[in-house]
Amino acid sequence: MSLPAHTPFDRTPSAIDRTQLSFDSLGTPLHEVTFVIVDLETTGTSAGRSEITEIGAVKTRGGEVIGEFQSLVKPEESVISPFVARLTGITHALVDDAPSIRSVLPSFLEFAIGSVLVAHNAPFDIGFLRAACERLDYHWPQPTVLDTVTLARRVLGRDEVRNHKLSTLAAHFGTAVEPDHRALSDARATGEVLHRLLERFGSYGITTLEDLATVRQAGWAKRQAKSHLAKGVPNEPGVYMFLDGTRRVLYIGKSGNMARRVRGYFNASENRGRMAEMITAAQEVTCLPCAHVLEAEIREVRLIGELAPPYNRRSKNPERNSWIALSNEDYPRLSVVRSHTALEKSPAPALGPFRSRKTAQAVKELLDVLYPVKRCTAKIRQSQVEAHRPCVSSQVGQCGGPCSGVTDPSAYLEQISDLMAALGGDFSSFRALCADRMAKLSTEARYETAAEVRDAMRTLHLTAARAEAVRTLCDVEEILACSPGEEGGYDLAVVRHGKLAGAGHTASPAAVVPTLQTLRATAEWVPRPGPHPTPGDPLPEETRMLARWLEGASLVSMTGSWSMASRGANFHAQDSGAVRLGDRS
Repeated sequence: MSLPAHTPFDRTPSAIDRTQLSFDSLGTPLHEVTFVIVDLETTGTSAGRSEITEIGAVKTRGGEVIGEFQSLVKPEESVISPFVARLTGITHALVDDAPSIRSVLPSFLEFAIGSVLVAHNAPFDIGFLRAACERLDYHWPQPTVLDTVTLARRVLGRDEVRNHKLSTLAAHFGTAVEPDHRALSDARATGEVLHRLLERFGSYGITTLEDLATVRQAGWAKRQAKSHLAKGVPNEPGVYMFLDGTRRVLYIGKSGNMARRVRGYFNASENRGRMAEMITAAQEVTCLPCAHVLEAEIREVRLIGELAPPYNRRSKNPERNSWIALSNEDYPRLSVVRSHTALEKSPAPALGPFRSRKTAQAVKELLDVLYPVKRCTAKIRQSQVEAHRPCVSSQVGQCGGPCSGVTDPSAYLEQISDLMAALGGDFSSFRALCADRMAKLSTEARYETAAEVRDAMRTLHLTAARAEAVRTLCDVEEILACSPGEEGGYDLAVVRHGKLAGAGHTASPAAVVPTLQTLRATAEWVPRPGPHPTPGDPLPEETRMLARWLEGASLVSMTGSWSMASRGANFHAQDSGAVRLGDRS
């Protein structure tokens, strides 16, 4: 639930000016610094939309604990999701009698005044505290902030720890307190980790607060020794690939200036542990120049999907996507599938692709609850209905197929007609049923379950909106477009059926049309995608990139039409709050 940090200090300019020492000062000895180690539990990951549910803090000086602070906080607007409740043990019932952040925050600020704030993944915790101050019009004191994640990355390499999570560091150092996703326990564990890290820094001769900023990340010297790999990388847009001694691709990236970006991997600004490990194994850098940044982004997506480099965390392999489809039988049921064959046999359009099987399963379970669809996995033919023994779900009215007494397949299909319409893109009944179910659950005080319904509804709307954007652009036979380049001139693209078929760049506005015509004559031929996804179709992420780029581009010519239904998936996604106008996810 936290964001990575790049420097151990997080200060605004005013805070730097106020805490920076003069040249003839010796600095602030670490044993004289008062640290307040803070940890928060929250309803979500966004400081702007989520709220604090617990604050825990430990005040130390010279390695001794001199005070502690702990308070639950009752959210004013946000809902504690079931995932957060399971992770932290904090539920609405637990915080129902707790004070609001309006009461707790001044007490914490008074507790922390004049100290250096410390947190594990500090941008997350400090971001929530700062956002709460801004929302309540409280003064944020601009304290000096230390991030134990970044400090750990400075002195602990992959040869010692597999990652820099709090639980991993606590186990590595053998802290007396084990982190358990509760604020005070995690703050205590972070305090122990901090002091063990400061002991490490002492072995480097780092004894003052100001000296901490000068420590470079573990493994930096090894990376710097390989800086010769950046020689010869062109100073232009494109895709770069790091290769090992056997020419296996380790990592693929893209940039508008490959030379500048590749050089960055060999200096102290690159703090990602996985990148340090990758650079250690790399023996070569190879490049694929592109006409502009859009082409570089798309070629990166294609190459990662094709080569699956081990150091690229993001997977753009469409084979890993999940879909919700109806099974091909007399009494169809919903199932989560990855097979293209299952999608082709489905009697109705499939929903997807979902980014994970877990999210697809949550949406599928919601659809099972909302619609009278068969749930049991037994394949039942019309000739076998009389001999079929009803499943357990039918006993509580949760199976709408033959188990509930429906014996005619055509009657069953009529019974799930609203579900079929939803699979086809008409979400009117789906939204109405979701609203009714959330209202019912709320009246029963089952707020966590109501939140699960809301989240699954938004997931479906967002996934369907993305699929609609991809599908509508894939229907367009050809688009010739241009957009102002980042470094001047004009970026040109030939888009065919949702795929980048040709790319170019020109400096002269008078050359835009002639250059596009030349690109058109040499561009890749792209077949129209079929009704069901196949391995040869354009990657959905590529088509979404093109759709976003075309929003700000000038369309020179178009063969076919590009439009979305007035009350289609995008309308429902925006109207339900799943996505806002201007979102580019």
